[in-house]
Amino acid sequence: MKYVGAHVSAAGGVDQAVIRAHEIKATAFALFTKNQRQWKAAPLSTDVIDKFKKNCELYQYSPAQILPHDSYLINLGHPEEEALEKSRDAFLDEMIRCEQLGIELLNFHPGSHLKKIDVDQCLQRIAESINITLDKTKNVTAVIENTAGQGSNLGYRFEHLAAIIDGVEDKSRVGVCIDTCHTFAAGYDLRTVEDCNKTFSEFEKIVGFQYLKAMHLNDAKSELGSRVDRHHSLGEGNIGRIPFTYIMQDARFDGIPLILETVNPDIWPEEIAWLKSQEKN
Repeated sequence: MKYVGAHVSAAGGVDQAVIRAHEIKATAFALFTKNQRQWKAAPLSTDVIDKFKKNCELYQYSPAQILPHDSYLINLGHPEEEALEKSRDAFLDEMIRCEQLGIELLNFHPGSHLKKIDVDQCLQRIAESINITLDKTKNVTAVIENTAGQGSNLGYRFEHLAAIIDGVEDKSRVGVCIDTCHTFAAGYDLRTVEDCNKTFSEFEKIVGFQYLKAMHLNDAKSELGSRVDRHHSLGEGNIGRIPFTYIMQDARFDGIPLILETVNPDIWPEEIAWLKSQEKN
């Protein structure tokens, strides 16, 4: 069973995101549980939490179909202690919000060394940040998103993801979200079935499909190996439609949120319908 959707707006309250997902006939959705460009936000009210849960029940979204994303400001590998603590506090708040909403996944970008510490040290800091947060929470899995590798961002190599997971003490509460645009921009080709076989075989060897908890389905305006993060609508970029058919027809991608972050929300219903049409009967 494939769960397909998009990252929908939570304007007006997180409970509204559920309605918006239903309106585009999504069977999965992503959202921000707070303003993604601010460090702090008002706590979720009991009323909003109740409405969110009721809407999820009404429109039949289980925790396995929901993939919140944390704030873009958070850097769990920050080289400076004060900024690192600020990021860790914000990440903990994001995890607690997920707990309150009954969501079992939290997607996040791993972090950046800012050219001030080496790669291995930064990866260790990210793992330590995850450990600290998992110790203070329960039931929510930390889902590391692979990156395009812009600037000093880590997570663009499968080896980075494996190193972070290796440093996490509770392996049952850590996983990975693979973004197709980021994967392509990082240098892993996806344009043909053979490319997909090679790339996902490498992922299986280095990380392991047991850690795959979600995917972001995006075409790319950027070039292969460019390390530039620029999403495009499905079939309109440099990746093409082949890998999305491949994913929809491969059982290894069953039962996880498959989330569009493509550039034109107006055509999300059409993109979702097309993806569903690719699934084997």
